[in-house]
Amino acid sequence: MEKGNHFFAHGKLLLTGEYAVLDGALAIALPTQYGQEMHITPSEREGIVFRSLTQEGTPWYEGQLFVGDTNPITQTLERILSQAQRMQPNFLTGQSVHVETRLDFPREWGLGSSSTLISMIAQWAEVDPYELLWNSFGGSGYDIACARASSPILYQLTEGKAKVYPIYYSPPFATSLFFVYLNKKQNSREGIALYQGLKKNKKPLVTQLSQLTEEIYRTHSLDTFSKLLSEHETVLSSYLRLPTVKDSLFKDFSGTIKSLGAWGGDFVLAIGEESYIKEYFISKGMQTILPFAQMILPTDREPILPPVHQDPR
Repeated sequence: MEKGNHFFAHGKLLLTGEYAVLDGALAIALPTQYGQEMHITPSEREGIVFRSLTQEGTPWYEGQLFVGDTNPITQTLERILSQAQRMQPNFLTGQSVHVETRLDFPREWGLGSSSTLISMIAQWAEVDPYELLWNSFGGSGYDIACARASSPILYQLTEGKAKVYPIYYSPPFATSLFFVYLNKKQNSREGIALYQGLKKNKKPLVTQLSQLTEEIYRTHSLDTFSKLLSEHETVLSSYLRLPTVKDSLFKDFSGTIKSLGAWGGDFVLAIGEESYIKEYFISKGMQTILPFAQMILPTDREPILPPVHQDPR
């Protein structure tokens, strides 16, 4: 969303296709109601001043860019803006501006403080957000697609291009779906490096997870949904040679738990009765438990079928 010099971008959660989405797997991506906003105002102070606020309005970063600051956050911002300038030479030419961003979710949640920022800077600079991401950090781009989405999406990289399919996704069993924060932040770039370092044929994995994604999207049965998600976890566990989150942390949980995005942190999806889920996870010290309807951007369109899966070339 953009209005003048005010921008907003949605956060993201990846329900299916994690890791393999980098190699063309079809994935269900869920934009969140939570996100980040950005305001641009002219500044009397020469240059570019950047200020980032938490959801409570407390500054967690403030600095002037392009003055030789060695702060890693400053250098990251400079890299993004410099890349935007390469793509759009007139961007920021001779301008002095104050940039203020504000999250409406806790930073540690991992919903996309970087991807939402890149999406908004791309809107501001009027450049392609995927190119800006790939030239700055890399990644599949599903998070950029979520940043600008107005509903859940199917996402796929095909011949290096992002394909985004808005979908109707409001399953009849949504009241049994809960997002649980694991109290630790996951570095998605570390997860990507682990996956890409595996010298294995990825095509069978891409095909298998794409097929599971289609089945997961189409089902109206909670039992089938749970079984398919468990199968998805097992397939990736075997490929990555890592235990599933349920096996490593929640063996005594009576139900299905699905990792979301890079394994090892941030949020998981837990399936079951609300009272049991809250009692179980609170007993484990996990207080942040959000129902599907509170976390995910509502669907406001008629149901459509996803595209027939084609193996990427």
